[in-house]
Amino acid sequence: MTLPPKGRSGRPGRPAASNKAASTRRPDGKPAPRADRAAPRDGAKPAGKPAARPGTKIEGKLSPKPASPKPAARRDDRPSGMAQARSLTQPRVGERPKGDRPFKIANRTPTGKPAARPAPTPAQPREDGREGERIAKLLARAGVASRREVERLITEGRVRLNDELVTTPATILKNLKGVSVDGRLIAAAAPTRVFRFHKPAGLITAERDPSGRPTIYNALRNALPPETPRVMPVGRLDLNTEGLLLLTNDGELKRALELPATGIPRTYRARTFGDISQDRLEELIEGIEIEGVRYGQIDANMERRTGRNQWIEMTLTEGKNREVRRVLEHLGLQVSRLLRIAYGPFELADLPRGGAEEVPQVLVERFRKTLKTSPAPTNFAQPKSEN
Repeated sequence: MTLPPKGRSGRPGRPAASNKAASTRRPDGKPAPRADRAAPRDGAKPAGKPAARPGTKIEGKLSPKPASPKPAARRDDRPSGMAQARSLTQPRVGERPKGDRPFKIANRTPTGKPAARPAPTPAQPREDGREGERIAKLLARAGVASRREVERLITEGRVRLNDELVTTPATILKNLKGVSVDGRLIAAAAPTRVFRFHKPAGLITAERDPSGRPTIYNALRNALPPETPRVMPVGRLDLNTEGLLLLTNDGELKRALELPATGIPRTYRARTFGDISQDRLEELIEGIEIEGVRYGQIDANMERRTGRNQWIEMTLTEGKNREVRRVLEHLGLQVSRLLRIAYGPFELADLPRGGAEEVPQVLVERFRKTLKTSPAPTNFAQPKSEN
């Protein structure tokens, strides 16, 4: 058998470039038909349809074609939004859903129908099964008196409900309808109002004085607007103490401002005479015990000094009876003048002596939200002067 001529590469089966044209043309110069072309090599199949791939025979039949991987789902074949949401909310196999309760679809019944909406929860009653609030708290909020004063009025038999005597301050009422004090019906609670009052020295912090001495209410007749409701002093300043005194018509707020548990700071300035050092004043931050009475921490600072006279600023949170004077006298100082310049966020500032000014309602409500809650007192004693 004659092999085809070698090409330039020297490998058999590929004709040289110079012989290629001659092998595909007839002697007359026209292209030769496919049958006149060079014969294929040994073992090569003639041109035509490609041969089928050989298959493995199983019981006389060709094995099936291996399954090709399923193409990715098109956009139209993706699950709907509801199906996707359901797949996210349902737990996986072997996984317990989050939370203490077993997983369930809240808005579906076992039959697949939407479940009925639950009935609205009614207002929760008190632990003892009674709805409302204590009568002492309602009367204090209405501005009758502080809660402590209201409890005293009830023990004295001065409070009635529909002409029946109220015997306990724990009486639960929804409102003050039919409640009277000293025969006078009580109206609904008015909005809370707070006033700053610059108390002069020589006035008693009380509504009346058995000795006939002038009280703060004598000065308030000209200081407050004509339509001001009945107001009560927050705490007390003794006869010779001057400065800031808060007034309010809300007995509940009055009680919260007075209790040491709320931690409201009171700031005083005292003019004293005697020898004292700043180091000794700083020891008061740890508290001090005088004649068996324990006073809490006091932040004391010396402002200025001229000879043996000095101004001392003191900030405390308890406000016990004559606390500032007792502490300074225990340190060997004589107090010649004492005035309160701040009570919590409320300051005396440049308020003239004997003048009063109302605190904006926005500031009152903002401050009220910051107050701490505390249990009601159990004694009915009158609050004492702080200084």
